[in-house]
Amino acid sequence: MKFILGKKLSMTQIWRNDVVVPVTRIQVEPCIVTQVKTVARDGYRAIQVATGSRKVKNIAKPQRGHFGDWGNFQYLREFNLDQEKGQPEASLQAGQQIALSTFVPGDRVQVTSTSKGRGFQGGVKRHGFHGQGRTHGVKDQQRMPGSVGATGPAHIFKGTRMAGRMGGEQVTIKNLEVVEIDEQNGFLYLKGAVPGWRTGWVSVYGEGDLVIAQANSETPAEVEQSVEEAVEETAASVEMEQPVEEAVEETAAPAEEAPVEESTEQSAS
Repeated sequence: MKFILGKKLSMTQIWRNDVVVPVTRIQVEPCIVTQVKTVARDGYRAIQVATGSRKVKNIAKPQRGHFGDWGNFQYLREFNLDQEKGQPEASLQAGQQIALSTFVPGDRVQVTSTSKGRGFQGGVKRHGFHGQGRTHGVKDQQRMPGSVGATGPAHIFKGTRMAGRMGGEQVTIKNLEVVEIDEQNGFLYLKGAVPGWRTGWVSVYGEGDLVIAQANSETPAEVEQSVEEAVEETAASVEMEQPVEEAVEETAAPAEEAPVEESTEQSAS
């Protein structure tokens, strides 16, 4: 099983052999494995993956301790591996980054996200009711649900489809095709529509093995420390070059002034 987290941006189109393919563009930021759960320790097999970034003040202390030095993540998702026969978690460690090259064009995946919230809606829009006819005495009740209860029990059964709050639920779309992968810009293009609003987080997973990005094995703290060391080395080399340049200028100055003094003595004589 392979999976990755992304952010839904917008829908666009891609040309494939003179055919327009409608696709949804998903931006994939660095996805870091924050925890690997095993049966011996946690009772089930799962992988926790985090992505995105937000301010430190908006993250609770327990979450900051859980994330460690890997970053200030905005979105955290857990993928259950109990149904998988293999043991992909054996080769995974906390802090590793999942590469976008895990998916290739042609893969069949399923996407899970939260649908758009529509607020309070009637039965026609929420459940697709046909509504009442405009004849036979129906005046202003065309979109009313009609009879909702039986005479005998004298109450409405639980679960009856009626008007109510619509959207804002977890939705999974299966059998979507990966059309194109843009590793340089971090974009994943899926054929068709993906549930959710723009800039909403989505989970993409399918059959296959995970690919770990080896280039980003260092933590942000280690990267920052290496950058500071490089800056210090550059500053030290610049300080060592300055005395050499000053000595060269001092030795070159008398050689330039000597001919000037000789010319003045000849003119006086």
